Amino acid sequence: MEFDDQADLDTSQVDDRRGMPGGRLAVGGGAAGIVALLVALFFGVGPDQLGLGGDSGTSATSADSDQVSEDCRTGREANAREDCRIVAVINSVQTYWKKELPARGTAYVPARTVLFTGRYSSACGPATSEVGPFYCPGDQKVYLDLGFFDDLRTKFGASGGPFAQAYVVAHEYGHHVQDLLGTTRSVGNDRSGADSASVKLELQADCYAGVWAYQATRTPQPSTGRPLLTKVTDADINDGLDAAAAVGDDRIQSEFQGKVTPETWTHGSSSQRKQWFTVGYTSGDPARCTTFAKR
Repeated sequence: MEFDDQADLDTSQVDDRRGMPGGRLAVGGGAAGIVALLVALFFGVGPDQLGLGGDSGTSATSADSDQVSEDCRTGREANAREDCRIVAVINSVQTYWKKELPARGTAYVPARTVLFTGRYSSACGPATSEVGPFYCPGDQKVYLDLGFFDDLRTKFGASGGPFAQAYVVAHEYGHHVQDLLGTTRSVGNDRSGADSASVKLELQADCYAGVWAYQATRTPQPSTGRPLLTKVTDADINDGLDAAAAVGDDRIQSEFQGKVTPETWTHGSSSQRKQWFTVGYTSGDPARCTTFAKR
């Protein structure tokens, strides 16, 4: 994937809180506690939904380290640095949805991403490196520890690559879109099981990530009239699909608890996650992300 070298990046969409002091998070011990976090929190569910909302950790009002504001100014930096690349992906994703949602009768409200290391607070409870990336409807922010991308490769066997990172970011912003559309409220207490509303919500966010992947090189930035993301290759898409498969409930459960229990799924199987990302990418149409349709 490549960005327009001359494009300006909007770092106001990112709160850079990396390097701030952290704390500890008390969760269930042993393998069961680890699997509960991995399966229930991977890519979307806020900590409050697991009863982990206490001991919120570092205050969200702490001083901004502002590293990305200083270092991530143009697409040239996005092509060279991981943190700047994340800024560029966020800009691209939000430019697309800002154009798309009003055409479907809903105003798009921008969401900020908080970059942190180790631990940080959110309106949904503590964000930690163990929890992984998630979107918090309570404050309409995405929380991301960049160290997660190393874990995605080393612990979960994904091939990695810049577009795998882009997929993760686009998935989280898919949750923001669902929040704006009111889809998130449909989950209610139906939070686990292969056919649960939670799984359908996650698969739809995967589909929305695929839609963005298709539209990104076709969506001009207002400041330049050109797309910020100028090139997405087949290899990039394969990296995104591989990342989606790596965090399927069945694959995570098989690896970390030695058996697959569909009745506890919250995000869908590896094949489902790949399938719905592909639906979004091949259609480029969010209306095709019909994971909630009755079958």
